Amino acid sequence: MLWYQIVFLALIQGLTEFLPISSSAHLILPAQLLDWPDQGLAFDVAVHVGTLIAIVWYFRQDLWKIICAWCRSVIGKGACSESQLAWWIVLATIPACVAGLVFVDIIETYLRSIEVIAYTTIGFGVLLWLSDRYGRHLKTEQDFTWRSVLLIGVAQALALIPGTSRSGITMTAARSLGFTRQTAARFSFLLSIPLIVAAGSLKLVELLSSHVSVDWTSITSGVVLSAVSAYLCIYLFLKWLNTIGFFPFFLYRLIIGLALLLVVYA
Repeated sequence: MLWYQIVFLALIQGLTEFLPISSSAHLILPAQLLDWPDQGLAFDVAVHVGTLIAIVWYFRQDLWKIICAWCRSVIGKGACSESQLAWWIVLATIPACVAGLVFVDIIETYLRSIEVIAYTTIGFGVLLWLSDRYGRHLKTEQDFTWRSVLLIGVAQALALIPGTSRSGITMTAARSLGFTRQTAARFSFLLSIPLIVAAGSLKLVELLSSHVSVDWTSITSGVVLSAVSAYLCIYLFLKWLNTIGFFPFFLYRLIIGLALLLVVYA
């Protein structure tokens, strides 16, 4: 890849991983629309590491409390809200892991097209806006139940379809169930950690078994740029979310989706 392709893809991964606009779609489209070369496994690992660094660093204090509380609950030293949240994250992660193992070949073969991305970008964008616009949204993390958490987890599994957006569909599910914007966004971000670790680990195993040469300059640039952009994205999104809501993201998805349909059918 050329230097501007590296910068663009790393920034896109960092910015879109946590915004409700689909990072997978934004990484697939440049290759299909601009005829760019595939970024390769090594770069995929790099940007996953970068976004993981960003999310872990941003929530470092919360994660420390959650992990410590979960460990205490495992050895029978009592439960608390942090340990319960840890178990909710585990439960909500299971559907996506199962769906990934079962449907990964089908998705890779049939669903990585511009047309699919266009329709999912629009459709799930509409659902995001509707879930945010209508209904009462008063619930917080204390109101999670195994049913609500499992429903959010099932929704997260749909994000395997390019254009859906993992953060977008989990926030949509949480908002539909009556949770506040901050609760929906925070749980969605924490829920991303196990999947980013899993996806990055799988790609790392593929990389190590492929014996391909690694461009360490590109790798380092990918890690740094995706980490910085992802951290800024998380910080600004949570800061402005209550003010701007999800309508701007719905509008963005609508414009992108319609533009892609024009490309497909023009």
